[in-house]
Amino acid sequence: MDEKEKKVLLQIARKSIESAIKGISNDQTQVETISPELKKENGAFVTLRTLGRLRGCIGRMVSDIPLHKLVSEMAVSAATDDPRFNQIQPSELESLEIEISALSPLQRVENPLDFELGRHGIYIKKGFTNGCFLPQVATETGWTKEEFLSQCCHTKAGLSPDAWKKKDIEVYVFTAEIISEKVIGN
Repeated sequence: MDEKEKKVLLQIARKSIESAIKGISNDQTQVETISPELKKENGAFVTLRTLGRLRGCIGRMVSDIPLHKLVSEMAVSAATDDPRFNQIQPSELESLEIEISALSPLQRVENPLDFELGRHGIYIKKGFTNGCFLPQVATETGWTKEEFLSQCCHTKAGLSPDAWKKKDIEVYVFTAEIISEKVIGN
């Protein structure tokens, strides 16, 4: 994505959040975009922070709607529906930092250790149970590959920490294009 497309996605996310929190109509999802990049049906996550503290993170690994619409939906969900946090308050809007992770398609790996820390995110699945970590989690935590997999199994998928070593576990990798207001500005 070019800088203009990144700015458009950040604007869509911010307007969508502000509209949801203030209870006003949002026409951002109706934006007609000519950019093929913003029309792709890729997965995306929206991460929200206030004063550096995580305040919400919700996304979808795959999508059947254009990226710009998915970002709008995930931004609102991260602000209002992340069960780990209370809803974003109007007083937080000015200090709210938005980060969008536009995902590549998932690629299954036979060897769970066949990924690069900081470059790849992981998606672990067993039956209807699943969990994921975005690529930046490895950088933020300093975990080894084994710790990254174990933490994802245990804290995200609710499986045993060593579940990634079992044959009935599916491990997928993906990359993410990180779009952040810290880098681009408002």
